[in-house]
Amino acid sequence: MSKKIDYKDSGVDVDAGHNFVCDIKSDIDSTRNKGVIGGIGGFGALFDLSQYDYKNPVLVSATDGVGTKLEISVLANRYDGIGIDLVAMCANDLVVQGAKPLFFLDYFATGKLDLVQGKAIVSSIVNGCKQAGCALIGGETAEMPGVYSNGLYDVAGFCVGIVEKDQLLPRSDLAEGDVIIGIKSSGLHSNGFSLVRKLLVSEGLTIEDYFPFDQNRKVKDVLLQPTRIYVNQCLDLMSRFEIKAFSHITGGGLTDNIPRVLPEEYKAVIDLSKWNLPEIFRWCMKAAHIDVVELLRIFNCGVGMACVLSADQAEKLFSSLTSEEKDDFLEIGYITRREQSLDERVEYI
Repeated sequence: MSKKIDYKDSGVDVDAGHNFVCDIKSDIDSTRNKGVIGGIGGFGALFDLSQYDYKNPVLVSATDGVGTKLEISVLANRYDGIGIDLVAMCANDLVVQGAKPLFFLDYFATGKLDLVQGKAIVSSIVNGCKQAGCALIGGETAEMPGVYSNGLYDVAGFCVGIVEKDQLLPRSDLAEGDVIIGIKSSGLHSNGFSLVRKLLVSEGLTIEDYFPFDQNRKVKDVLLQPTRIYVNQCLDLMSRFEIKAFSHITGGGLTDNIPRVLPEEYKAVIDLSKWNLPEIFRWCMKAAHIDVVELLRIFNCGVGMACVLSADQAEKLFSSLTSEEKDDFLEIGYITRREQSLDERVEYI
């Protein structure tokens, strides 16, 4: 007689999945806001927009992942920042269009569900949602033996936000002479890790080593620093100043992301002397034997969010900053017209 083979024998533990959902329910419930209807467990997540007082609301959506930074988290067996990275990569993309994040859904896939790992990841997603001010209203957990080796995983996120139609960014009145202000990043954020991982090998470094530029911090501590969530800061700036555009500096760096919010006839002039390149990016540039121009197209290089506003509004912004805030904001450039259509969209000086 042939031996019975059940689903668990094939690598999928349905009971473990059910227990996992039960265990994370209270954490997820802690992110509820006034638009959430019901709880997790349904086939679809429900959200009531009528609870928000908007005259001409526009929904803005974004989806993203964390990328190969996940490999570092597995090596370090640390997951407390990965969910923050995931939420940041989506929510920061919403706020650049003026939108307030409303809700978030996650997708977590792994070869074999490890309850400790899974709970740590979801807990960090909850943390990220609280920082972004949105509710975690649903998601999917998938065991996929044969696709992911045990211990390996992937996460993806989907976020929806809301904005009044007449407050959508970028605005149409961007003009020559507008100022570009950079807001500092917390480190590498979640971009460029395929290169960084190769550099660790070429430099003979493990995640337990100390970086040559910082003997007080291990490689894993520097690389796993969570992506900064700019939502509350950007919404506050919008409420006090006439912001014309925001640009989330992710993959492609300043070179590719700032032009995304500019009309075709304009370019950005970025003054590299306006800020000091953080040591992690200096190390990457030296270890990879690349110049600063290439570096600026791979990494955020210390600027995680940029905003564009008129010169007088920029002056008001800087005059409003506290002594603690002043170090966080950098006037890094300005907007000017392109002389020819073939001109670079970003000029570095």
